[in-house]
Amino acid sequence: MSIDVNNESGTAVDEEALLDVARYALARMRIHPLAELSVIVVDADAMEQLHLQWMDLPGPTDVMSFPMDELRPPAKDDDEPPQGLLGDVVLCPEVAHRQGAEAETAHSMDEELQLLTVHGVLHLLGYDHEEPEERVEMFGLQQAIIDGWRSERGVEGPSPAPTVR
Repeated sequence: MSIDVNNESGTAVDEEALLDVARYALARMRIHPLAELSVIVVDADAMEQLHLQWMDLPGPTDVMSFPMDELRPPAKDDDEPPQGLLGDVVLCPEVAHRQGAEAETAHSMDEELQLLTVHGVLHLLGYDHEEPEERVEMFGLQQAIIDGWRSERGVEGPSPAPTVR
């Protein structure tokens, strides 16, 4: 997988963990090993501009996804995964810090950014959470990916619950 992490936020984040969780999520979703993804970390002002420009909503948000080739996971285990450009996942550590602290199970900014990275990747793969049944599917998959990744890394303790609204 070709995954680039570019931190333009001025905030120190665990870029290796973002790279690792994105790689894990793509592998778990059986995306072609030559697929390309960019993870961009921006400050609140840049995120607010993107949020207003693309969603017509004020204020910064936690994560935005910008798909390119609209890749989807293979329908069956024996199907060949498509190759191409997934797109960009844009993260805002300032919002992630606040959400992590306010979550039902409080957790760090980096843990929230890892969760948001998986959330953004799932959006790039066509998942959404507008309808109740979509929400159940997407957030269940998101939690399974985070739990699997944390387990493989030997991370103890509860996984952060979904805080994306």
